[in-house]
Amino acid sequence: MSDITELADVGDVELEDSPLADFLGFELLLDDEDRDLLLRVREFMTREVEPVINGYWTRAEFPHDLVPGLAALGIAGLAYDGPGCPARGALVDGMVAMELARVDPSIATFMGVHGGLAMGSIQLCGSDEQRERWLPAMARMELIGAFGLTEPDVGSAISAGLATSARREGEEWVLDGEKKWIGNAAFADLVVIWARDEADQQVKGFVVEKGTPGMTFDTQQDKIALRVVQNAQIHLRGVRVPEANRLQRATSFRRTADVLRVTRMGVAWQATGCARGAFEHALRYTKTREQFGKPIASFQMVQDLLVKMLANVTASTAMNVRASQLQDAGLLQDEHASLCKAHSTVRMREAVGWAREVLGGNGILLEHHVGRLVADAEAIYSYEGTREMNTLIVGRAITGLSAFV
Repeated sequence: MSDITELADVGDVELEDSPLADFLGFELLLDDEDRDLLLRVREFMTREVEPVINGYWTRAEFPHDLVPGLAALGIAGLAYDGPGCPARGALVDGMVAMELARVDPSIATFMGVHGGLAMGSIQLCGSDEQRERWLPAMARMELIGAFGLTEPDVGSAISAGLATSARREGEEWVLDGEKKWIGNAAFADLVVIWARDEADQQVKGFVVEKGTPGMTFDTQQDKIALRVVQNAQIHLRGVRVPEANRLQRATSFRRTADVLRVTRMGVAWQATGCARGAFEHALRYTKTREQFGKPIASFQMVQDLLVKMLANVTASTAMNVRASQLQDAGLLQDEHASLCKAHSTVRMREAVGWAREVLGGNGILLEHHVGRLVADAEAIYSYEGTREMNTLIVGRAITGLSAFV
């Protein structure tokens, strides 16, 4: 049987070259070019983002000055093969999402909304002309995207309860309604709005451009998680959108679900990255923090918690790797993504809690980063489908019986 280095075709790279948190060497599955991309992302996040992100988190501000650096990495729409997109595949895309979230889940979420949800909607649901019109500029991050699906009065039941309406008048559509929790919305150049067609009651997608009359925003305040992400409530009052901006392949909620299936895997990877970052900060801390005359890393109970964190990270990574391979092969199903999201977020929640426990009182200080990851984990745990909803999707797949209300 071939060993893993032969399977991965990684040349002179050895298992020891992987970060300690990559305990089983999953990065060895990447070829040299993709591994180099991962290392460049790691370097950017460590050198440019980590030293400044706590300040932005405290002020609940978005670091627009970091966007050019993110753009230069070429990671927007990483998995897609549309015009101007990197087309590097789901596995690389997932590992990059993990790398972003390892340092800051807010930056990972910003990229997930722009490069995953917004670009994904256009790639999967747009016409050839629409993909040519928008994707190259979005891949260069000259145009930033947002994704407007969730509404103030409906979350998990959005497929049946979506209330935002679309009415066709000649060559235009008129949109009315409300959206909530929409990341990037307040500063996005393009906002994908999902609305129910009054004529046939089907959910359709529309790309609403920045400055369109009738679309206004209220940035949501006082969040305890992902404070860097600029979530907004969108008010749509007689917003007129040309037929040319209706996503031509989005004719029912099924197409919306196609986008969510792909991006749900991205959230599973983000959760794993959040857990990984907490583990790495905790591990470093235990090697330098001394009590009773020796580093606390030498204490049995501390090592027990460190190993539990590492096990969670490793198990989640393994599950996500396999699901991403299925995605690259065109075999990923809703239940696969749901299992990964549910598992990774639960294991993340455990891991960040253990990391805070290892740091004791210092765990609530932003200077050690773990406290920020603990708070941000709460948002990742809930968005892109709660644990309960994802569990029921998997339950339906394995029993053949739906437990949905």
